[in-house]
Amino acid sequence: MNFLQQIKYNFQRQGVLTQIIILNVALYLTINLVGNLSHLNLVPYTALPINSETFLFHFWTLFTYMFTHLDFWHLFWNMVLFYFMSQVFFTIMGQKKLLYLYVMSGISGGVLMLILGLIFPSAFSNAILLGASAAVLGVGAVMAVYSPNYKVYLFGAIELSYKYFFLITFALSTIIDLSVNTGGKISHIGGTLFGLIYGYYLKKGTDLFNFSFSFKRKKTYEPRVIEMVKPRQNKGKNDEQTMNELLDKISKSGYDSLTKSEKDELFKLSQKK
Repeated sequence: MNFLQQIKYNFQRQGVLTQIIILNVALYLTINLVGNLSHLNLVPYTALPINSETFLFHFWTLFTYMFTHLDFWHLFWNMVLFYFMSQVFFTIMGQKKLLYLYVMSGISGGVLMLILGLIFPSAFSNAILLGASAAVLGVGAVMAVYSPNYKVYLFGAIELSYKYFFLITFALSTIIDLSVNTGGKISHIGGTLFGLIYGYYLKKGTDLFNFSFSFKRKKTYEPRVIEMVKPRQNKGKNDEQTMNELLDKISKSGYDSLTKSEKDELFKLSQKK
């Protein structure tokens, strides 16, 4: 196995969360190292130009911009927030949907900015969009709708319902002082809207991830009213039924209402998703 094959093999062994973080870090290092060593500016080839004419010749940047960072702290805080939100996401959803949500939220934020660039060309004529924020907020928005009462602990001490944590994060990163980095903050809104829509339909029983990749009957999560889920009751049920009941219990009473055995069962099922 040669060097490139070894890298590919090691990369494929990582989970989706790790792969996304690796891509962000690798592109950050590449842009900065190449720029410092050869004075070649790679940003025009990876960041999204809001000018529609330029975008036509750099259409791939609608995808690459969400992995592009110039500033270390911009990268650092985006990845910290992404890691935290993804841990919550994995607990409920599993990891297979994560890449889809990350990319689609990022694309939604980028498309919103391209539309505004067409409507207000003078305001965004020389603007570019880069960074993972829109994609990260989209991932977080799903859980704010689907499991709003899930308990999180800030700094290991402050207990908050996830919906309040997300609202605080969105307000601090987007609403406060909208005049600074206006284009980036507008993209946050686009990414968040996609996540909210995805979470809304998922809670109603329609998984847009399955719908997007298959023309077969949409996979649904039928709501059930339950008081307690006991592991011994799951023997005659399939994995989907068990997952549905556990998710319903979390939605009604929070993650901490699960027993240890139920948490273990949820974790095992989420790895299959």
